[in-house]
Amino acid sequence: QLQLVESGGGLVQPGGSLRLSCAASGFRSANYAIGWFRQAPGKEREGVSCISVSGGSTFYADSVKGRFTISRDNAKKMVYLQMNSLKPEDTAIYYCAGERSVLLRCTPGTYDYWGQGTQVTVSS
Repeated sequence: QLQLVESGGGLVQPGGSLRLSCAASGFRSANYAIGWFRQAPGKEREGVSCISVSGGSTFYADSVKGRFTISRDNAKKMVYLQMNSLKPEDTAIYYCAGERSVLLRCTPGTYDYWGQGTQVTVSS
């Protein structure tokens, strides 16, 4: 079973940056694709960015392309989401999730294991 713990959220001004971290543990955690998802109040959970097992394939939602970068370090069992040029509409709870799949997908319904989430608030 895969366990995931997010960290790095907080309050930041528009235009600022944050780096979210996702620590993975459990059996063969490196065999899982990892995704970052977010959910704002009153909205459905959406895929923000996802990365394949090897890190060779990535996906970004159109709303974050050019601003967010996902990466993973399998030796450290960590996945990161660097978020730059943050906007108020990026405010949400951010979750990391894992899916044991050779395909890279970034839809919440296909991910089996979830962290508890970390709040990101972008406000002046």
